[in-house]
Amino acid sequence: MLTIFTRSFILAILLSLSAKAQQPAGYPKITGYFSVLNPIGTWNKNGFHDNFSDVYTIVFPFGINILKSDNFGISFEIAPAIRTEHNISKVSSVLFHPGAMFRFKHGFTFIGRAAFETNGRYGITPVFNQVIKKGKDASLYLAVPIPVRFGNDQPASLTTGLQVGVSF
Repeated sequence: MLTIFTRSFILAILLSLSAKAQQPAGYPKITGYFSVLNPIGTWNKNGFHDNFSDVYTIVFPFGINILKSDNFGISFEIAPAIRTEHNISKVSSVLFHPGAMFRFKHGFTFIGRAAFETNGRYGITPVFNQVIKKGKDASLYLAVPIPVRFGNDQPASLTTGLQVGVSF
């Protein structure tokens, strides 16, 4: 049986492939990006845990976007996370993060992502993204992801963070 995440992903791909005759000139277009994500804190049934006390995690999301129009695209992201604890750092997980992009005026984009982590966690990540400096060949953006995670015998959690990136 297909999960809701799988169904949503398949629906987004089917929508992106439909109505080729209605595509605006210059589309589809492929873009890429690289960013740095600093998680701020996580809430779960045990309370709030910040990212600045005993453990520090930093994430390096990168990916490609397939833009179907000025308003819609599909994004494929991979995000390795480095965790430092007791002066030892290591890659703690790699996140596979496909999603549908809904692009609006003035550089604002909402991305609804499915999340599959190599540490056994899964879930969804709504991302609110704003271009802050648009250039000819690259743009600087800020994003606020709000990951919701389940699984791996851990309580459900909600995290927030601040992401800075360059799209090209």
